[in-house]
Amino acid sequence: MNMKQLTFSGILFAALMIMSNLTSAQCDSIAARCQRHINENYISDGQTYRVLLSGDEMTEFQTTMYKDNTYRIAACSGNTENNLIFKLIDQDRNILFSSADYANSEYWDFFAENTMSVTIEAQLDSRKSDSGCAVIVIGFKK
Repeated sequence: MNMKQLTFSGILFAALMIMSNLTSAQCDSIAARCQRHINENYISDGQTYRVLLSGDEMTEFQTTMYKDNTYRIAACSGNTENNLIFKLIDQDRNILFSSADYANSEYWDFFAENTMSVTIEAQLDSRKSDSGCAVIVIGFKK
């Protein structure tokens, strides 16, 4: 490697590290805002599901919901509310809930009548955002 290549590689590495830190900070602030929906009536499951989305990309998270529990699922993206569309889907691919039917509500409470594996799909509302960090948090009622 010559000196120009070495300098370019160093600059590229530094730029990628800065962008990574900025993205991480953005996701942290969105996660903190989303966590507010898991209020004193709920206990967090301890996980924060995060992903960077762009355009019409969609992501999926898998979780198990246990019988006779009420869950709160919160989904956030960006600095303003209602940028993220999320769906709760059972193992037979039946849509149990879609936030798109409720003005992209940032959270939904769900009572599990049976223990079930579910998929949470999330994607940005293309009318409001073209890229960003999507965050999902889940809590269960005390």
